[in-house]
Amino acid sequence: MKSNNTQPQSSFKKFCRKLSPERKASSAGEGEIQQHISSNAHDDKNRDLEAVFAYMDANRDGRISAEELKKSFRTLGEQLSDEEAEAAVKLSDSDGDGMLDFEEFAQLIKRDDEFTEEEKKMELKEAFRMYISEGEECITPRSLKVMLNKLGESKTTDDCKVMISAFDLNADGVLSFDEFALMMR
Repeated sequence: MKSNNTQPQSSFKKFCRKLSPERKASSAGEGEIQQHISSNAHDDKNRDLEAVFAYMDANRDGRISAEELKKSFRTLGEQLSDEEAEAAVKLSDSDGDGMLDFEEFAQLIKRDDEFTEEEKKMELKEAFRMYISEGEECITPRSLKVMLNKLGESKTTDDCKVMISAFDLNADGVLSFDEFALMMR
């Protein structure tokens, strides 16, 4: 039962990070330069958040209820329990109406992007474990090929060797967790 509760919370955090304007700026690969392009970038980020907010606001009343939040997650293939949806709304519901207006929604998304380093490392370890075979401690060309096949991408072992070599800092032919973490930055 406990794993059922952690999966939706993890899904919620992943979803919020995908939506976070700060995350988009840093993932654009431009770091500080992106932050200095303030007015246009800020407007674009707000438009993105407004579009997501409008999508989630199913009844178009200008507010997102816990039920609308839950339905949006379900549409995106994620599950969120009633309790988690309620907790997410309460987290940013500054006016106490039990709903999220746009400003409260934006705060929720931005707040959830402020993960601790330990939380980020745990999420990376979870992702890393998906790519390793049982009994191994690193990503091998064979384990990468298996995972990519599960994801619908057909690659040869040689293709996987090339992919690994791009981030294989010590040239041992496999990716350690540290090399994987560097690749994911």
